[in-house]
Amino acid sequence: MAMNVGSADGDEDQVVSAINTTPLVDVMLVLLIIFLITIPVVNTSIQVQLPKETIEVRESKPENIVISVDTKGGIYWNDLKMPNTQALVDRLKVVATKNPQPEVHIRGDLAAQYDSVGRVIYACQRAGIVKVAFITEPPPRG
Repeated sequence: MAMNVGSADGDEDQVVSAINTTPLVDVMLVLLIIFLITIPVVNTSIQVQLPKETIEVRESKPENIVISVDTKGGIYWNDLKMPNTQALVDRLKVVATKNPQPEVHIRGDLAAQYDSVGRVIYACQRAGIVKVAFITEPPPRG
């Protein structure tokens, strides 16, 4: 760093008109570092369409099938307990041949395992069911 000690001829009354750019450069470097750190957080590399939360009121038709999954993983066709997943697939295959095909509504317990609900969805897929919906409760207001 250089230091201005005055003129060589001893004239101390001169005005120094040079701008000290050191604080300006320091501030600019700090801002540059902040921007370089925060920009990758904002921009993500994988573009995905995130789902929007909508509450859709659906009318329950008598031909719709309601499949319930309890906390222990038990699968129920309306009120009838299914002994295994294959029995569910067999019943769904019979229903899948109807025209128009009824919707399957899945009521999964909040504490149920994900694989229990996944087995019901897979059974619907194996049977050829096109429309599958989940029944939920809206969150409490207030």
